[in-house]
Amino acid sequence: MSNPKRIRLLRILESGEKTVAELEKLTGLPQGNLSQHLALLRQLGLLKSRRGGLNVYYSISDPRIVEACDLVRRCISERLGRSQAMLAQVR
Repeated sequence: MSNPKRIRLLRILESGEKTVAELEKLTGLPQGNLSQHLALLRQLGLLKSRRGGLNVYYSISDPRIVEACDLVRRCISERLGRSQAMLAQVR
């Protein structure tokens, strides 16, 4: 999960299911690279996929994943805020 591209994919999928083509357009990632990231996220159980005609649709497998990402984002933001405040005091 340390890869920013995977985190970005999760953020995009928070709004709902997307096709691989939509994800390719939204991320700018080449399809091969995108497919590798999607496969890993699916193996980890963070995403689920379904086939619909010629398209494969991806979505977040459990809404708690979005909550967990939000919690981590808030924690990092708070830590950065404290670090910036400490740096401002030193200057």
